[in-house]
Parts: sequence; structure tokens; C-alpha cells
Amino acid sequence: MALSKDSTILEVLQENPEAGAIFARFGMGCVGCAISRGETIEEAAAAHGIPIADLMSALGIPA
Repeated sequence: MALSKDSTILEVLQENPEAGAIFARFGMGCVGCAISRGETIEEAAAAHGIPIADLMSALGIPA
């Protein structure tokens, strides 16, 4: 599966379980968050005030 800013947090974690540590580094509690099932990377970044480009880069997903 090709991940993008429109992928859900759950999809990212399923594809790459180590992404949980990256989300945590940005102060995001995505691993245990019920919203992660339907929230996209872009939505989560906006909700936490994180520049999407920075998060995407850290996750290794092309912007």
C-alpha cells in the first residue's frame, strides 16, 4: 500500500509499527487514540499544530 497524507494513522501503524515512536516524538498519542482509525496523517498533524511536511519526512512518506 502506498501511504500518503490522506492515509489514516491506523494504516500507517499497520504498514510500519515503528511509526508509533515517530508519532510519540512529535507529542502525538496516536497509538492508543481511538480517533486514529479514521483520522488522516494530515488531519492529525493539523490538530496537533505540526507542519505536515515535517511529519511526512520523519515517517519517510513522500509529500
